[in-house]
Amino acid sequence: MALEHMFWFGIVGAVIAIGYAYLQARRVLRFSEGNEKMVKIAGAIRTGADAYMKRQYRTVFKFFAIVFVLLCALAFLPIILGADLTLINPYVPFAFLSGGFFAGLSGYIGMKVATRANARTAQAASESLNKGLKVSFAAGSVMGFIVVGFTLLDTTAWFLMLFFVFGEGADVIGPTMVKFGVGLASMAMFARVGGGIFTKAADVGADLVGKVEAGIPEDDPRNPAVIADNVGDNVGDVAGMGADLYEAYAHAIIGTFALSFFAGYGFAGMLLPILMCVIGVIASIIGTMVVRTKENADQKSLLGSLHKGVYLAGGISIVTALPLTLWVANLAGEGYEYLVQNQWGIFGAIVIGVLSGFLIAFFTEHYTSDTSNPTRELAASSETGAATVIIGGVSLGMKSTVGPVLTVAGAAFLSFLISGGLSDSPDAFVMGLYGIGIASVGLVATLGVNLACDAFGPVADNAGGIAEMAHLPEEVRKRTDALDSLGNTTAATGKGFSIGATGFSALALLVSYVELAEEKLGGAGTLDLHITTPTVLVGIFIGVVTAFFFASLTIAAVHKAAQGVVLEVRRQFKEITGLMEGTAEPDYATCVDICTQGALKRMVAPSLLSFVVPIGTGLLLGAEGVVGMLAGIVTAGFALAVFMMCSGGAWDNAKKYIEAGNHSGKGSDQHKAAVIGDTVGDPFKDTAGPSFNILITLSSAVSLVFVYVATEFSLVRLLGL
Repeated sequence: MALEHMFWFGIVGAVIAIGYAYLQARRVLRFSEGNEKMVKIAGAIRTGADAYMKRQYRTVFKFFAIVFVLLCALAFLPIILGADLTLINPYVPFAFLSGGFFAGLSGYIGMKVATRANARTAQAASESLNKGLKVSFAAGSVMGFIVVGFTLLDTTAWFLMLFFVFGEGADVIGPTMVKFGVGLASMAMFARVGGGIFTKAADVGADLVGKVEAGIPEDDPRNPAVIADNVGDNVGDVAGMGADLYEAYAHAIIGTFALSFFAGYGFAGMLLPILMCVIGVIASIIGTMVVRTKENADQKSLLGSLHKGVYLAGGISIVTALPLTLWVANLAGEGYEYLVQNQWGIFGAIVIGVLSGFLIAFFTEHYTSDTSNPTRELAASSETGAATVIIGGVSLGMKSTVGPVLTVAGAAFLSFLISGGLSDSPDAFVMGLYGIGIASVGLVATLGVNLACDAFGPVADNAGGIAEMAHLPEEVRKRTDALDSLGNTTAATGKGFSIGATGFSALALLVSYVELAEEKLGGAGTLDLHITTPTVLVGIFIGVVTAFFFASLTIAAVHKAAQGVVLEVRRQFKEITGLMEGTAEPDYATCVDICTQGALKRMVAPSLLSFVVPIGTGLLLGAEGVVGMLAGIVTAGFALAVFMMCSGGAWDNAKKYIEAGNHSGKGSDQHKAAVIGDTVGDPFKDTAGPSFNILITLSSAVSLVFVYVATEFSLVRLLGL
């Protein structure tokens, strides 16, 4: 069978993943939603989430319409006018739409299933801890496999269409598909930032007034922000996260596509990541089947239950990667001598990618789990007040960056070396870079099970809220709290996993930019990329400050939106007679509306930053400046993301560790100090932190699409500098 026909296996993998997601959704819906009150609460959460998503997608639709028209103008006006230049590849505008559509659809489907699984998880937890885990994990796996399935479908369909319909070769398909990430990254940015602002504005408002000022329990039905908080878990931590990991998965594949062409591996090098991901789908399905736990299991045992699935899937990927790599290399045959020579190195790079994912998970779990010393020491700092909790959390987060950053850097360097980076080939450098790209595919290949471990957390969190509001027995809340705490740890792991994959992919996208820019300028070596070159150096500073400014915008957005929620909750406590006594109903809808308006209004500025900075840098400093800018965003954004996600996760689990009865337990001064720490960490871990990987990839994708602007119309070029 010809190499090109083997890409149909990507469609097969997509069908398997989507089919499994459908079966898991059906499995979730077979469970009972519980009593009438639980059904009513779940319905309110579902209504709020649906309303927000509809309003968000209306806003995003307008943005996509404007950008699509702009891209079409840049792509087709030169052709219509007969000009001898190509500003934008004509396939890009349509790939922009398809990427955005599937990224948004995957998040929407995941959210719909999650909002139907929350009450079912609470009801299942009333029977046993294992049953609660089973329902919430099944709901999370829907998100995981929908993302994987839609990504494989979109990516493979574009390859097949470009080859079989338009007759394009590897020289067009590789460099073209790497530009396709603008649409999916744009959708991910709006979903992650908008959802993150919503969920943390509600969470901060509910905690500050409810738990700290009024002294009522978390998820108490008297709190007017409690429904908004539960809605936020779904639109931010499920829909936003799904769109986010969709783009991380897709960029690993399409970045490797581009490097395959530059390395001279052609269609064979493009086929390998597709087949690796198909094997990853099957491995992930097997992994999900072994996730189960025992009653009264502690956090360590619960983590072990999830580790079984993740490690089994990763092990299957490693075992199957060798025969798969050897088969593709030999299938390629004549004309692919370098691929055949480097096949063992490429296999080694895949193994390094898989193992680096395990290592990143280890570091993030170590710094965020309440079974580990860092989080327990952070909880102990509550004995001396909120200030020491915050200082300790900041210190912990900074320290936590060392492991993941060095893991990705070391794994990238090793992958480069063993996959041909130091060979005698004239293309040795790019061959080594292909190894980095395929390592990123190894890291994300089993995303189905990894994302399931992440996405079940918000479902368990909602289940705990429903258990509290429906006045279920205390043992039910203990079980849902155990699952929620586990979800906080796996969420930090999943976010670390995502930023790790982005670190690999960003290198592939950066190299693709350099190759395309030099091609526009006349060949290899035409860019002066020495670190002391003024345009490169200034570009690095622009990239670093962009990362910090982005963090400021997203955190400030939560700050402003949360203030509105705080004032509204205080007003209702003061003005609604009988609310604190439990004889009157709060106005939940107003808090949901405040969060919705705040999120939609404030998600635009940070999202546009990813467009304005790359295009502006290209116009001012040229391609060299853009390379420096991307390097600055990647390095600063990566470190900031890990710092914020681990700090926030540790603050949250330190609070839960105290709520479990340690350091005087719930309602104590220590608990109030930990709640303040958790509140500071909320926008860190769920808004700014996880959005950095989209900032990195979207900035790279925008730079690739507008590479001609930087090479032909920059100010430094026009002035002859």
